[in-house]
Amino acid sequence: MPPSYSSDNDSHASTVKKKKRNKNSLVRIEQDLGEARAAILKAIRMQKLTSESQKEESFVPTGPIYRNAYAFHQSHREMLKRFKVWTYKEGEVPMFHEGPMKDIYGIEGHLMSEIENSSSPFWAHRAEEAHVFMIPISVTMIVHYLYRPLVSYSRGPLMRVVIDYTKTIARKYPYWNRTHGADHFIASCHDWAPEISRKKSGRKLFKKMIRVLCNANISEDFNPTKDVSMPEIKVPYSLSQLHPLKNHHHGHHNNKTILAFFAGGSHGSIRKQLLHHWKDKDKDVQVHEYLPRGTDYHSLMGQAMFCLCPSGYEVASPRIVESINAGCVPVIVSDYYELPFSDVLDWSKFSLHVPSEKIPEIKNILKGVSYNKYCKMQKWVLQVQTHFQLNQPAKPFDVLHMILHSIWLRRLNIGLAN
Repeated sequence: MPPSYSSDNDSHASTVKKKKRNKNSLVRIEQDLGEARAAILKAIRMQKLTSESQKEESFVPTGPIYRNAYAFHQSHREMLKRFKVWTYKEGEVPMFHEGPMKDIYGIEGHLMSEIENSSSPFWAHRAEEAHVFMIPISVTMIVHYLYRPLVSYSRGPLMRVVIDYTKTIARKYPYWNRTHGADHFIASCHDWAPEISRKKSGRKLFKKMIRVLCNANISEDFNPTKDVSMPEIKVPYSLSQLHPLKNHHHGHHNNKTILAFFAGGSHGSIRKQLLHHWKDKDKDVQVHEYLPRGTDYHSLMGQAMFCLCPSGYEVASPRIVESINAGCVPVIVSDYYELPFSDVLDWSKFSLHVPSEKIPEIKNILKGVSYNKYCKMQKWVLQVQTHFQLNQPAKPFDVLHMILHSIWLRRLNIGLAN
C-alpha cells in the first residue's frame, strides 16, 4: 500500500490558506488607511469643519495652537472610527501587560491599560484587523522586578528579555516579519527604554519599530518621523489632582505676581547651571532647590507668569504638564528635547524655549516678552490643557488619545503641518 501524504497536504493547504488570509487582511487595512488619508487631505484642502462635527462633538480644535486644526480634527475623527491596536498575549504580569499607574512613570501603565481594555474603541478583536501591534513590555516593571535590589546598572538583562520576547512573537506570528516591525510599537517612560534599540544587540532587530518614549532625546537617536514623544506626567493617587481647577479664573494673567518660578533638585547639568545662576538670588525669578517654609509648590506655579521646566538627568520633565495645568506659560530649558505632539501642536504659541547656554539671560528674555504677547500665550496655555489631561477611561483629545493619535500618524505616514 502506498504511503499516505494527506497530513502533509493538509498542512500545506493550511499554510497557503493562512498566507492568503494574511494578504487579504493587509489589503483591507491599506485600503482603510487610504480612505483615512483621503479624508484628511480633503479637510486640509477645504479648510472647514463639517456642521455635523460641530453639533456632535463637545470639543472641536480651533485656533493658532494647532499647525492645522482642520487636518488634526479630521485625523482624530478617522482614528476614532478606524484605528485598531493588537496586543500580543504572550508574557505574564508583572513584567508584561502591566505598568506603573502612579508617580513619574505612571503614563506608561495608563497607556497600556487603555489599549488592553476590551471596551476601548482601539481594541482589536483579531490580529488581522489591527493597524499596529503593541509589544506589551513594561521597562519600568522589568527594572523593578529584575534589578531589585539594584546590584548592577548593566542593561544586559533588560535587552535579553525584550529581544527574546520579540523573537518569540516573530517566530510564532507573521506580523513582525512582514514589515520588519515597522507597524509595531513599544511604549515606556523609563529612562532606560531608549537603550533597547540603541545597543548593538537590538539595533538591527528594532531599527524600524515605533518607540513611544518620554525620553525623546534627538541627540540619542530619537527619530521624530518614526518615534513618538510621550509627555512625562507625575501621576498622583487621584487623577482629579492632575486636572486644572474648573474655576475659569484659575491661572488668569491678572492673578500673576511672580515673573518665573522653579523648585527642584540639581539633577543633571542643566539644572545645576540654573541653580548656580539663579538659586535664591532674585525676587522676580524665583529659583529654589528647596521651597521656603510655609510655601506651596502648586500655589507658586499658579502665581507665576512663567514656569521654568529644565531638563534633569534626561530631557523630559513632568513640570511641563504641571505648568500647563497651572495656567503657567512653560519655559522649556533644554537642548535636545522633541516636544510631545509636535505634529499637531505649535508649541511656540504657548511656550518659550531657552537653550541651556542662555540660562544667565533668562530674566532679560522673559522681560522682553510684551504684555500683549504674554496674554495671548497664557490664553493658549489654558486652551491646550485639554490635550494634557489624563482620564480613566480615556476621552477624545485627552493625553492618551493624543499619544495614540501620534502613533496613528506614524502608521499613516503623513504629517499635519500646513
